[in-house]
Amino acid sequence: MSLNLKVDRIRRPSVSRSVKLRPATPDDLELLQDWDRQPQVIAAKGDADRQWETELARHPDWREQLIAEVAGRPIGFVEIIDPSREDCQYWGGCIAADHRAIDIWIGERDALGLGYGTQMLKQAIKRCFTDPTVQAILVDPCDGNRAAHRFYERLGFEYVVQRQFGDDSCFVYRLKRPGSPAANA
Repeated sequence: MSLNLKVDRIRRPSVSRSVKLRPATPDDLELLQDWDRQPQVIAAKGDADRQWETELARHPDWREQLIAEVAGRPIGFVEIIDPSREDCQYWGGCIAADHRAIDIWIGERDALGLGYGTQMLKQAIKRCFTDPTVQAILVDPCDGNRAAHRFYERLGFEYVVQRQFGDDSCFVYRLKRPGSPAANA
């Protein structure tokens, strides 16, 4: 005699799984400072002081700072800049005006590996390419962050060069606008 037991899987509560991006505000200061101490964020961006107290109050037209939320809960951060116009010239003075650069990380450890980073990056890419003059997007993960390299490559970014940014050795990746002459080169 065999027993047929049916075991129901435990399911998480049904909640929205889509990521929404909203502007970061000074109210996000403590959250961002907390995320800066998280190991996965340090791996993504290094441990440089982002000077959130100052930067959250500034709104230059060459930058967007966004908080990623899932079901109203902040889980990550996205920054989109025009590297040719940013005031600290992090990328140097040789970047063309038709480029954007993206920084992205997930601050909440329990939000890792659930596809939220992919949604965040796809939304950031769409925001960048909404401007018809933007021909390419740059990212600069730390050279030892192999998971980030695979992540960007999976989404179509191509390795360009290894470069030193301050104390951080990074791989620079570029995503060309689909259908642009540069994308076919």
